[in-house]
Amino acid sequence: MTTFTDETRERAREIIARYPADRSRSALLPLLHLVQAEEGYVSPAGVAFCAEVLGLNKAQVGAVATFYTMYKRKPTGDFLVSVCTNTMCNVLGGQEVYDTLSEHLGVGHDETTADGTITLEHAECLAACDYGPVMTVNYDFFDGVDPSTAVGVVDELRAGGRPMPTRGARLCTLKEMAVQLAGFADDRDGAVADGGPGEPTLRGLRLAQQHGVSVPNFDPNTPIRSKAEADKAAAEAKAKAEAAKPAPVEASAAPVKGGDGASAPTGVAEPAAAAGSTARDVKAPDDKSPQVRTAETRQPDAGTAVPDAPGTKAPADSSGTAPQAGDARSAEAAGVAANAPAGDGKPAGDEAGAQERNLTEAKADTDADGAGSADASETGAQK
Repeated sequence: MTTFTDETRERAREIIARYPADRSRSALLPLLHLVQAEEGYVSPAGVAFCAEVLGLNKAQVGAVATFYTMYKRKPTGDFLVSVCTNTMCNVLGGQEVYDTLSEHLGVGHDETTADGTITLEHAECLAACDYGPVMTVNYDFFDGVDPSTAVGVVDELRAGGRPMPTRGARLCTLKEMAVQLAGFADDRDGAVADGGPGEPTLRGLRLAQQHGVSVPNFDPNTPIRSKAEADKAAAEAKAKAEAAKPAPVEASAAPVKGGDGASAPTGVAEPAAAAGSTARDVKAPDDKSPQVRTAETRQPDAGTAVPDAPGTKAPADSSGTAPQAGDARSAEAAGVAANAPAGDGKPAGDEAGAQERNLTEAKADTDADGAGSADASETGAQK
C-alpha cells in the first residue's frame, strides 16, 4: 500500500483549510487530483487516503473518482494525448488522426505505450470546434492537427522534448498538471508566460474593435481592487442603502377606514397600493390543493378574475361568451365526485361487489370440480 509523502499530507491539510470546517468534504475533488499527482492515477490507496483525511468512507470517495474522466483509475503515461472524435472534429478528420496515432503508437483507447510515456484516448468533445480537428496533451491544445502533425507531436514527446501547444502555457507532465488542478501554482520559471491566444479567439475582439462595440463605461485600465478595498466599498454601499430607506410610518391616532368601509383598529394604517397597479389585493391561495389551483389557472371564474392581473384574464368561447362565475369550481367538484379516492385498505376500483363476485365464482368452480376441500375453499377465499 502506498504511503503518501509528508509534502502531500501537508498540501492535503492546506486544501482542506480552504473550506469551512463543516464543509470539508468539498475538498474531495482537489484532493483526488493531489493523490493523482503523486501516483499518476487514483489508486485504491489514494481513495483510502482521501477517505481518511476527510472522514468519509471509501465508497463515497470511489463514487466520485469513478464519475469524472479526469481521474484515472489505472497507471497513466507522462503525457495524456486526447484526440477529439466528436461530430465537428470527426467531419474535419479527427477520427483519421486518432486511427493514425493508434497504429503508430501500437495502443488503443485508454492504453499506454510500453515505455510509459504516452497514454492515448479519444475524447467526445474538447470544446474547441472552431479550431478542429484538435487534440490535447495533458489538457493543453494542439489545434488544426492532421495525422502527420499529430505523429510529430507524440514522437517529440517520446524523444524527451516538449512541443509548444497552439494555445496555453508550456507543456508539463500529467503529475505536474494534477498539482495545478489541485489548486497549486505552476512553479516552473516562465512556464505560464508562454503561448498565446488562437486566431478564432482574437477574431471576435477585432470585430468589436472594428465596429466600436464595447461594454458601457468599460475602462480596461481600471485597477483591480484588493479584498480590503472591496470590503470597504461594500460596507459604504450598504450604509448608503440603509440611510436611503424611508422612515417608518408612525401610527395614526385617527381611525382609518378599512377596504369595506368599516373602521380599522386605531393605529393601524391601510397598506399603500403598489405603484402602477390597479389590481385589488387577493389572498394567496395557500389553502388550495395543487389540483384546484391548476384548474382555476386554466379556467378562472369570470366573476372573480382580476382584469389586469397577469395570467388571470377570463377566456371566452367561440361565441365570445366568458364563463360564468363558479364554472371552474363546479367542474373541479364534478371531477372529484366522478373519481373517488381509493380507501386505505384496497387499491382503486377494488369495490366490495367485485370481491363478492370473485368469491362466488371461486365457490362455483370448487363445486363443479367436486373437490370441496378446505384447501380449495381457502384458495377461493384468497382469490
